[in-house]
Amino acid sequence: MTDRLAELSAQGVAVWLDDLSRVRLTSGSLKKMLNEQHVVGVTTNPSIFQKALSDADAYDAQVKDLSVMRVTVEEAVRLMTARDVRGACDVERPAYDASNGVDGRVSIEVDPRKAHETESTVAEAKTLWWLVGRENLYIKIPATLEGLPAITATLAEGISVNVTLIFSLERYRAVMDAFLAGVEQAKANGHDITKIGSVASFFVSRVDTEVDKRLEKIGSDEAKALMGKAAIANAQLAYEAYEEVFGTDRWKALAAAGAHPQRPLWASTSTKNPDYKDTIYVEELIAPGVVNTMPESVIHAFADHGEVRGDTVTGAYAQAHQVMADLKAVGVDFDDVVKVLEDEGVDKFEVSWKELLESVHKSLQAGTGV
Repeated sequence: MTDRLAELSAQGVAVWLDDLSRVRLTSGSLKKMLNEQHVVGVTTNPSIFQKALSDADAYDAQVKDLSVMRVTVEEAVRLMTARDVRGACDVERPAYDASNGVDGRVSIEVDPRKAHETESTVAEAKTLWWLVGRENLYIKIPATLEGLPAITATLAEGISVNVTLIFSLERYRAVMDAFLAGVEQAKANGHDITKIGSVASFFVSRVDTEVDKRLEKIGSDEAKALMGKAAIANAQLAYEAYEEVFGTDRWKALAAAGAHPQRPLWASTSTKNPDYKDTIYVEELIAPGVVNTMPESVIHAFADHGEVRGDTVTGAYAQAHQVMADLKAVGVDFDDVVKVLEDEGVDKFEVSWKELLESVHKSLQAGTGV
């Protein structure tokens, strides 16, 4: 039987799961995915935790303890999510050791309400790093303008970072610059930079959702012919930028000192349009040294019928540039697209976080499980 996920991994794509819950840990589901489906990392976000804590009774005992302790709702959420992430870090530790600290990572996100507050983001990043207490942890920081200096400052403390909510090439270049500055400062501060990891989470399917909506509204044949092409082209050009930045002398100096590169991570990889193949954002974004973080449904779909056609990125740069030029020609303002997506992304996580706080607040008041 063909092991398509093994073939994908052999091409240099790290398969990560975009989901986590207490049930995944207690049932052995995550460990099974590591052993059988080559899942060598885990990403989380406020929406994932909101769903996990509202759908399961696995948190009952901890909620009762926290209720008796009379902790604040924010502290309760932090302790509950940190416990899950710590457990996932332990499950993924073999992948971390086997890859010399590259994979086997698990992400936990700072409070999304602080996405535009640099100092608060750094303070929470340091607190979460201490609270989880696992070296294969990533602290997830949004790539807002205020998040950029927070990324640098957090890395400078020797803390590994997953930069999230990246939509534009311009912001991605700024993220890579923030990474390089952070590792340079960490080295100057005496931290062991061989232990520092980072990924840059470049969002994919949401780009098609927003661009396709605009192309549909334009309505011309030229516009409709471009539907479903923007997200992949944008991500392919992100990899082109990655190759450029990590080919510079500035990076080579850090690499010589043992630093790991900040890998591109493809996020939002489930198709939102049922007319598109359910594995398209995996198949069309295969390149050496990338991460693809997928919901479980996409992992299963790829294992069943995904296609591995070798590197589908580096030979597609000219075509990708043409797609972006064609989008501009038909009237799509891509700068506005990415601004809308970033604002929506932060807002969605804030809403999920508030729903999470409300749910836990009710449970703490009742002194019962979620």
